[in-house]
Amino acid sequence: MTTKAFFDRHGFSATPDVQSIMAEFDRQMDDGLAGRPSSLAMLPAYLDVSREVPVETPVVVLDAGGTNLRVAVVWFDKAGKARVEDFRKYRMPGTDGPLGAAEFFDAFAGFLEPVCRRAETVGFCFSYPTEIYPDLDGKLLRWSKQIDAPEVVGERVGSRISDALFAKTGRRLSMRVLNDTTATLLAGKTAGISRRYSSYVGFILGTGTNTAYIEKNGRIAKVPGLDPSSSMIVNIESGGFAGAPRSDFDRAACARLKGGDEGLFEKMISGAYLGAVGRETLIAAAAEGFFSPPAAAAISKMGDLATIDFDNAVANPFTLGGALASVPMTDADRRALVQLGEPLFLRAAAFTAANISAAVLRSGAGTDPLHPVCITIDGSTYYKTRSAMFRSRVEEGLRDILGSRGVSFETLFVEDAPMIGSAVAGLVV
Repeated sequence: MTTKAFFDRHGFSATPDVQSIMAEFDRQMDDGLAGRPSSLAMLPAYLDVSREVPVETPVVVLDAGGTNLRVAVVWFDKAGKARVEDFRKYRMPGTDGPLGAAEFFDAFAGFLEPVCRRAETVGFCFSYPTEIYPDLDGKLLRWSKQIDAPEVVGERVGSRISDALFAKTGRRLSMRVLNDTTATLLAGKTAGISRRYSSYVGFILGTGTNTAYIEKNGRIAKVPGLDPSSSMIVNIESGGFAGAPRSDFDRAACARLKGGDEGLFEKMISGAYLGAVGRETLIAAAAEGFFSPPAAAAISKMGDLATIDFDNAVANPFTLGGALASVPMTDADRRALVQLGEPLFLRAAAFTAANISAAVLRSGAGTDPLHPVCITIDGSTYYKTRSAMFRSRVEEGLRDILGSRGVSFETLFVEDAPMIGSAVAGLVV
């Protein structure tokens, strides 16, 4: 059996129909904005990009996402450069075992205690599906990235942390909650002041994935009373998109992973899950004769496969690590590993380009090459994935999709984007 026949048999394509995916993406964006059932939550951030950032004014920043949590004090000098002080990094509560709500919020209060007297406000980048309220508090809708703190779901995280800090220190700070992609978008604005972009998109592809863009208030029908002449950032929650074609490998990976069929798109492209899809692909291929008997036997018993180990193996099959380290491979096995693994990264790149392009096109901007759309991209999976020339493939896809429509854009990297953008959010409200 050829690899093409194998993939066809299991409903997998490395070259999906991106036009159909984008059309479905746009349809579900419409539904989410209108309050109709949709796999895209389309959460208003209640932040716009028109206000100036005050200088020499400190703000505390909390950046909670993935396995790590960062705390710092940030201020901007007169040249607009961010200054970061009192930086500390901790493990994200709920990463190393289950936590109740009280324990969870008390842990955050402990992280804030050393810096709580340096500023009056906290820009809180909370990188999980969260409904933001007009007062910039946020209610957790569900966990992603394998966090184990179920009692926190449905809670207003900003006010609960503020209450826990007050109980611990007698000090109450104003908490301004935003998503990491909203923060990434705002970081792009600070870095691109001199360029005069027509609009902004924030995209993250790391442990998980998400997208934010700027939407006209008049199209956010589910929120009554908005000024239709204005606009705001919308957090798409694109990791939940359910409109991309799934293969047998995706279904098998979801069956093993915490959260099951939640975050379907995230489980096809992001760092926490690509290795799991790769594992299921290799196990199926081993059962169907693509590997030598010794390699197939080892693969069939393989434990969890981390994305970094899967990526490294596909990029260079002579350096096997993690769950693949114990697999005895001939050169033919290594060749099969590359032929079976690369298509997963090619598909992820195509999905990523379709995702970003859908947000850019939704903005309606970029029609004048003098004022392109700024796409700020953050996340280790995007920048560090080695297989299939991943980043280059995404950029090629963006040029094919957007360039063919006459849309001008630039991609941008901002160091510590979620932290810098959170500082902006904490200062401009």
